[in-house]
Amino acid sequence: MPQITANGLQLEYEDYGDKSAPPILLVMGLGAQLTLWPMELVDALVERGFRVIRYDNRDIGLSHKFEGAKAPGILKLMIFSKFGLPIRTPYSLADMAADGAALLDALGIEKAHIVGASMGGMITQHIGFSHPEKVLSLTSIMSTTGNPKLDRAKPEAIKALTTRPADAEIETIREHGLKLSHAIGSPGYRADPEVIKDKVELNFRRSFYPAGLPRQLAAIIADGCRRTRLGAITAPTLVVHGEDDPLVPLSGGKDTAAHIPGASLKTFPGMGHDLPVELVEPMADAIAEHAKAV
Repeated sequence: MPQITANGLQLEYEDYGDKSAPPILLVMGLGAQLTLWPMELVDALVERGFRVIRYDNRDIGLSHKFEGAKAPGILKLMIFSKFGLPIRTPYSLADMAADGAALLDALGIEKAHIVGASMGGMITQHIGFSHPEKVLSLTSIMSTTGNPKLDRAKPEAIKALTTRPADAEIETIREHGLKLSHAIGSPGYRADPEVIKDKVELNFRRSFYPAGLPRQLAAIIADGCRRTRLGAITAPTLVVHGEDDPLVPLSGGKDTAAHIPGASLKTFPGMGHDLPVELVEPMADAIAEHAKAV
């Protein structure tokens, strides 16, 4: 698959659909490769008349790795964040947003519809208020504002996300991925366990780089609350959230929509912190209708 230099880094990306069609940039979340955007969703958006680009964020997948860079531990991050102390991290969400904007520049795309999931939603928010010239519309999926007073993630969801596999043996990885899916996934749309494990194995064989997750997590925590900054977003914004999200509860989506001027909120019952194939068509409809209304 192609790589391109953007913001001084090598970023892995995939480009689908008619190059003359309105572009959609898909931005994935914490520790997640571009492959976590279901191909069914990519195809559905292409069928609705869009050029769709998905890419690996820095420090994950086949994009540039910050090998050896040290991130503060979670306990230190939480203490510093609680008392408003400055946190030194290898990079920031602002840097990751600059990656996305630079990727569009490198591809010769003047403006795009930006769609982000989870941490990708936070990056999308940053693109909205820091790179407004690159934005046709925004869609923030299963994300939040960083407001510390919102409902907290379920402890089992946090544990599953931040616990590393015991080893890199394929069966360990497959079982670990299944446990993560059950902990944070959609309770209303449970996939076949073997299908989940097969997808986990495909992603593992594409790239296995757990060292990047703590650095990305540090960037999230160091970013703090974005409520005030969200007020500067002028692009038409859609906020999408699962009503049964155990990792980023629904209050995160509601708070995001409440602090972006003119934003609309669409929720899906039974949806957790993933993109189940059963919701591909209504999700694609929502994104496409929002983008085409611009």
